[in-house]
Amino acid sequence: MSFGTLGFAHPWALFGLFLAAAAAFLFWRRRRRVPRLVLPSSAAARAIAPSRWARLWWLPGALLIAAITLTSIGLAGPRLRASRRQDMAVEGIDIVVAFDLSTSMLAADFRPKDRITVAKEVLKSFIESRQNDRIGLVVFAGEAYTQCPLTLDYKVLEELLEQVRTGVIVDGTAIGNALATAVNRLRESEAKSRVVILITDGDNNAGNISPVQSAQIAKDLGIKVYTILIGKGGRVPYPTGTDLFGRTTYEPVEIDVNPELLQQIPRPTRNRSRAACTPCSIRSRRARSTRRAAPPATTNGMRASFCRRRSSG
Repeated sequence: MSFGTLGFAHPWALFGLFLAAAAAFLFWRRRRRVPRLVLPSSAAARAIAPSRWARLWWLPGALLIAAITLTSIGLAGPRLRASRRQDMAVEGIDIVVAFDLSTSMLAADFRPKDRITVAKEVLKSFIESRQNDRIGLVVFAGEAYTQCPLTLDYKVLEELLEQVRTGVIVDGTAIGNALATAVNRLRESEAKSRVVILITDGDNNAGNISPVQSAQIAKDLGIKVYTILIGKGGRVPYPTGTDLFGRTTYEPVEIDVNPELLQQIPRPTRNRSRAACTPCSIRSRRARSTRRAAPPATTNGMRASFCRRRSSG
């Protein structure tokens, strides 16, 4: 039931308005039957002012009528409807990004920015480039969780991405669990193409399912997998504290990566692995990548690069 652009979820509740009308009538009728005190028509009698409560004789009845009216309208569930139904069918692809939040993402390969800052900028730029594609976000370290389900509300997604940080999830790098969680999010999707993009900086060292097993599950479900390696292996600057002036201090720390694993993960789905290893050319890859059915994230604020590596097989 609707009146122009106003609709009601439960229009039967509007019958309560008749009760409000009946209450108003009964209140008026009762007022008419109240015995009246006839006073002399002297000026002294007319000069007697009624009390404050006498002036509010109508308030109890008005509150009762208002309560019945508002309750009826609330139960009816009023809602605004668009004058023309918009076609919200999604013709794009469904993408779930698995984002690494292990503490090694604090390494400052891209000084003055660390890996997690660069990865966020890459992902934000990628989100801004999409249209009609639902995007979800899975965050992981030693365990994996869904930060944002598939959505077309890119603003909310970017706000949730901005909130993620290291140290919240138990530390580690459970790549297999992250892929499995992302694949599970896409399992019932009916999009014409389903994609998982893995953004990580390390080797799989936690979780109860291997990355290769998760990649095989993705293949069986027809889900494409792309991997992005953030940073480089070896000794990299890592924050160790602050100096007397409040500036972050860094020391070289050995952080292992496994580019061979990240190249092996996409093989079952015949896709590609990329490595963001030097600050030079991500944006040059962006136009070509976003034209693919499963585009990886391709840009950041300091032009960090993806050194493209085609997976064999």
